[in-house]
Amino acid sequence: MIIVLPAEGFTIGIIGGTGDQGRGLGRRFALAGHRVVVGSRQPARAADAAATLLAEHPEEGLDVTGTSNEEAARLAELVIVAVPFEGHRETLAPLAPHCAGKIVIDCVNPMAFDKAGATYVELTDGSAAEEAAAVLPGARVVSAFHDVSAKRLLGTNLSVSTDVLVCGDDQEAKDVVCAMAAQIRGMRGIDAGPLRLSRHLEALTAVLIGINKTYKTHSGVRITGV
Repeated sequence: MIIVLPAEGFTIGIIGGTGDQGRGLGRRFALAGHRVVVGSRQPARAADAAATLLAEHPEEGLDVTGTSNEEAARLAELVIVAVPFEGHRETLAPLAPHCAGKIVIDCVNPMAFDKAGATYVELTDGSAAEEAAAVLPGARVVSAFHDVSAKRLLGTNLSVSTDVLVCGDDQEAKDVVCAMAAQIRGMRGIDAGPLRLSRHLEALTAVLIGINKTYKTHSGVRITGV
């Protein structure tokens, strides 16, 4: 299916938008022409993050504001969840009324760290994205952007050369997210199957962190044959 995104862009609410991944995705989507609402448990921090992004790109005329997580979800047409996994369920539960019917992109990685590095944490719900679907009934949950380095999103290179693996049970929602990924120069969205496979996307992040540590880089993923 060919998806044509709205010419005026989406209003994107980023839950946990003051962290590196949230700020990086907010930056890239704002530069792609979307309106970005940075959310945080502390609205003042969200406002500061929005002001910093605007100051970094004064010539671009970006539309970025900061507020609470709940208000960001309420204002958004599309929601991105980029919170630490430790507060995932507790952060999302109050947002359920504001997410019903909306595409919700979950890019949360359940991980733990020890002397050997990062490792994936097995979850009762199977994955963070499946937990989000359980906590947000009625939301169109899609799992994506796990495999994209926050350092690259926040870097000065306008191109982010990587594929974005997208899982979900709503085909149209997946197609929209794949099209959005393609708006970021160098990226390509790849339909990676149903939401139940999100656990493997989330676990892949631990592998990429290990690669980054070994090669002193910020690695990504490319799918061949597609």
